[in-house]
Amino acid sequence: SSRTARSEEDRDSLWDAWGSWSECSRTCGGGASYSLRRCLSSKTCEGRNIRYRTCSNVDCPPEAGDFRAQQCSAHNDVKYQGQLYEWLPVSNDPDNPCSLKCQARGTALVVELAPKVLDGTRCYTESLDMCISGLCQIVGCDHQLGSAVKEDNCGVCNGDGSTCRLVRGQYKSQLSASKLDDTVVAIPYGSRQVRLVLKGPDHLYLETKTLQGVKSENSLSTTGSFLVENSSIDFQKFPDKEILRISGPLTADFAIKIHYAGAADSSVQFIFYQPIIHRWRETDFFPCSASCGGGYQLTSAECFDLRSNRVVADQYCHYYPENIKPKPKLQECNLDPCPASDGYKQIMPYDLYHPLPRWEGTPWTACSSSCGGGIQSRSVSCVEEDIQGHISPVEEWKCMYTPKMPVVQPCNIFDCPKWLAQEWSPCTVTCGQGLRYRVVLCIDHRGMHTGGCSPKTKPHIKEECVVPTPCYKPKEKLPVEAKLPWYKQAQELEEGTAVSEEPSFIPEAWSTCSVTCGVGSQVRLVKCQVLLSFSQSVADLPIDECEGPKPVSQRACYSGPCSGEAAEYTPEETQLLYGSLQELDELYDWEYEGFTECSESCGGGVQEAVVTCLNKQTREMADETLCVSSRRPPQLLKACSLDPCPPR
Repeated sequence: SSRTARSEEDRDSLWDAWGSWSECSRTCGGGASYSLRRCLSSKTCEGRNIRYRTCSNVDCPPEAGDFRAQQCSAHNDVKYQGQLYEWLPVSNDPDNPCSLKCQARGTALVVELAPKVLDGTRCYTESLDMCISGLCQIVGCDHQLGSAVKEDNCGVCNGDGSTCRLVRGQYKSQLSASKLDDTVVAIPYGSRQVRLVLKGPDHLYLETKTLQGVKSENSLSTTGSFLVENSSIDFQKFPDKEILRISGPLTADFAIKIHYAGAADSSVQFIFYQPIIHRWRETDFFPCSASCGGGYQLTSAECFDLRSNRVVADQYCHYYPENIKPKPKLQECNLDPCPASDGYKQIMPYDLYHPLPRWEGTPWTACSSSCGGGIQSRSVSCVEEDIQGHISPVEEWKCMYTPKMPVVQPCNIFDCPKWLAQEWSPCTVTCGQGLRYRVVLCIDHRGMHTGGCSPKTKPHIKEECVVPTPCYKPKEKLPVEAKLPWYKQAQELEEGTAVSEEPSFIPEAWSTCSVTCGVGSQVRLVKCQVLLSFSQSVADLPIDECEGPKPVSQRACYSGPCSGEAAEYTPEETQLLYGSLQELDELYDWEYEGFTECSESCGGGVQEAVVTCLNKQTREMADETLCVSSRRPPQLLKACSLDPCPPR
């Protein structure tokens, strides 16, 4: 009968088919089963006539004891050299791990009681490798013979290490007269590969708390291996050092504590792998969106606490960056046609593939701040569109197959405009007490001259100044006001106005002067405009929609003297040009342009500021006759070459 069951591969060889598998060598804890085959040729067949597999890969109950210990104790009623002994297992023999070596209790007598342990016995205590027919065979964490698959640091077979995190740190004791002990580190339930090293005179001890709330304490008084809450602990005690190892997983919450014993400080280094106890768990499919005619249904994900075996709020899972929430799955359902009064309704293709629910948001609110960073919000809801195009709100879970749109976002994150003060002018007098001026501008985040700065924080544009040179004739008691051009330069430049979400007057650029010489006029257009925040576009409004004074739309201008005219003006003309509301923005003016060379190369000399006539629009040097001579700034001198001259 076995010949009829031979596979195609076996028929081409000299082997018979494999026989059935034997009973497992163990009922729990991982055993071995074998299968045999017969060579059909009088010649030697290539390969082996026996094969093995693992079986009974379930944990044994705690009372079952160690399998190797059971095999040793089976010899307790057999006399050895005329005497009965109680035999204990000798594990982890590096030379022959699959022989049954046992030690007589209370003696140093070690005897090999059998050349082979039973199939399924672990080669080493901390390994899944098992002895089969007296040979140590590799077993992976998937309990398959010959498998090289191993557990990751989290204890997951063939895992990627994403279900736990490495915790590493150091504790330093701080002696206190009122404090005899302290907590070094709390290590939670399920942690693995725990290792602590204490250096110093102090002493480690343990406190544990089970998931049921039972507390206990272990003093760790001697070197050795022992069980604490079913967790195997290896402790080594030296005069100036203590080492604690727990392979885990911990079956309770452990608190590692330190008892102060000496005047010197101690340090504790610790490392362990902590499980991520809150994990995402995929739900079953929600109810179908339609009872007939074709609908859809979705899964979701819930945050699950592995310790309490219950669902908790999502934020617990969001706490771990390693936790990635699984995306919802979508499937069709209830595809049977819906019954109608005259039989069944016709199902159109569009009916089967109607649009999925989607997130829909309201327009963003106005920004909470016009600059410096603000917040705007909106409401987002899940909506569904039917065949006729009607949109109606539905439950949020129907849209969970895609991320929800944000409901809050930052806005106007650029810096607010701020005042920028220019350099001070020279003092208005050459002796005694006078005044000096400066231009103060409102600058936005792009460096452009704009509006929007607070008048309360504006720096002052005028202050008193004292020239140390004494005056030799009586001076007026009040400081002398600046004469042209300093007074003109100190006037605040007309501020441009940025379009805002409130209706406001926005002036356009001035036209060119109406004349090419002498006094003329300039005009500009002033509009009432508003910024539409949603579309970020500017809209024109009727003039009466804007509040406040309307900026002037006409002013005087001066294009230099006409041919044959003098460059000086009467007080009336000066008042016309500079004193009226349509104040002249001069085209030509005097300005300092650097200094002359020093009058001496050493021992102290003088430099004089060079005064030139400039076209203020092109910044090019112009003929001095185009600038008003009475407005020429005073001579400005400064010391130079102050180093002493070398000896002759």
